[in-house]
Parts: sequence; C-alpha cells; structure tokens
Amino acid sequence: MMLRQLEYLIALSSEQHFARAAEECAVSQPALSEGIRKLEKELGVPLVRRGHAFQGLTVEGETVLKWARKLVKDHESLKQEVTHHQAGLNGTLRVGTVPAASSTVVALTDAFARAHPQVKIKVQASLHSAEIVRQIRNYELDAGLIYAQPQDVAGLLSFQLYSEEHVLLTAPQMQIRQSPNSWSSALQLPLCLLDSSLRGRQVLDQALSQHGMKATPRIECDSIVTLLAHVSTGHWASIVPRQWLPPIGALPGIVQTRLDDPEVTSQISLVMEDGEPLSLMSQALTKLISEIFPQKIQREQ
Repeated sequence: MMLRQLEYLIALSSEQHFARAAEECAVSQPALSEGIRKLEKELGVPLVRRGHAFQGLTVEGETVLKWARKLVKDHESLKQEVTHHQAGLNGTLRVGTVPAASSTVVALTDAFARAHPQVKIKVQASLHSAEIVRQIRNYELDAGLIYAQPQDVAGLLSFQLYSEEHVLLTAPQMQIRQSPNSWSSALQLPLCLLDSSLRGRQVLDQALSQHGMKATPRIECDSIVTLLAHVSTGHWASIVPRQWLPPIGALPGIVQTRLDDPEVTSQISLVMEDGEPLSLMSQALTKLISEIFPQKIQREQ
C-alpha cells in the first residue's frame, strides 16, 4: 500500500469525479484509476462503485477513506516534526466554524498566519456544529468553532473561548426609547435573524424560551453580511452576539444596544482531535488559544 494511492482515494471522494480527482493530484486519469485498482486488489475489496461515471464509495471504501485521511494527516505531522526546526511550521491548517463565529475566528486565523508565515489556512465559515465535529473525527478538519455540549465532543479536546453577549442592532431612528436594554422591547421590533435551522439561532431560541420569550423574525438568513445589510436599510433590526462586531469594523448608521434584561448568553468553544501526541499544528494552535482567550481546557470522557 502506497501513501499516494490513499491520496488518490481522498481526492476522488472530495471531487466526486475521476478526471477532477486526477487533476487535483496532478496525475493522469488512467494513473489515478490504476492506483485505486491496485489498492482494491491489495485489500481484497471494492472501494469504488463504478458505472459510466463515479457513483460513490462502497461501505468498505468509506472505512478505508477514514483511515486514509488519518494516515495522510499523520504523515504530514511526521514531516512537520522532522523539518520544523530548520524550516519552521508548514502545511495547511483547516478550520470550520458555525456562522455565529465566522467573524470571531479571525482573532485566531490572523494571529496564526502571522506567527507561522509558511502555513496556509483554509476556513469553512458556514457549517453546522455537528458537521464540524464529524469532519474533525474523520480527519477532514483540524479544528472547529462550535456551540458545544459535553455529549457532542466526547473524546475531543475542547477549549471554552467566550460567552456570547447579545446586542440589538438598529438604525438610529428605530432605537427603543423605553427600556432600551430589555429583550421584551427588542423582540417587538421588525426582526431579521439567523435562520432557525442554524445552531446559533436554536441556542438563542432555547435561551429565550427559558425566560418565557420568543423571537418571531419576518426575515431569516444564514449570513452576517445579509443581516447587517437589512439593518442598514433602516427598516429592520437584528440581534447578534457582540463578539461578532469588532472584527468587522465600523458600522456607520447602525446603533448597538446591549441586551441584558434578562441576561441571555451561550458558549462558543474550539474543538480539535485529542490525539497523543498532538501534532505540531495542534500544539501551535493550543498555544495561541491560551494567549488570546481566557480559557479552560476540557477533555470530555
């Protein structure tokens, strides 16, 4: 079994097409197909469902794919271990975030990129928490920012980064005159909020429900930019975590009002594989987290 054959299988799973997978691996399509056939012959099972075109992986192929990702990641970690003293940390850091952390992740990625100039960083910024955890367990992501519950991250390394503090965003003419910090007053405004299918919105709805309140937005979306654009029209208000806003910069024509009556918060955590030993990439990220965020490391059983 050759590492290159495992890389072919990973590329085929990602691209879902033999020609595109071959292009990704910088080989001819016949060479990629032959490499996968040799892997199938060595393992004694079919890995790919073939027809006139790629039709997916077999059950055995999905099992091999998970091991392939782990072995390729371990190989990259090994290369980092033996070369970083001379060349510094290199490779690719793959991070996923829920939409609610798609701006706050910048605090980590910007600092990491500046501290390790030879590392490339890929961010997927609109994933569900469950999908992020799944991809970390399958070695498709190195780390993720999520709304974490202990049962969700069992066996992973978890860092509590910050507790969200919500603010009301409005145009100046829409500001609440009476009880401006009250949730009950804010919820009476015409609202544009995150889509109810997203974990960030679900966490907010659950927290409000505990206080006997409910948000009924007329507009829902899955983008911070879209929320802000609606608020800027002067016709809509939105409720977002305060931590979203500093990385975005100045918001001309938008007023922020802290909502703390009652206090409604939720926890954002970073999770990663809890392997022994941790890769140099994970060690570097762990060190950076301790410098940027007051946090507590948790190893869930």
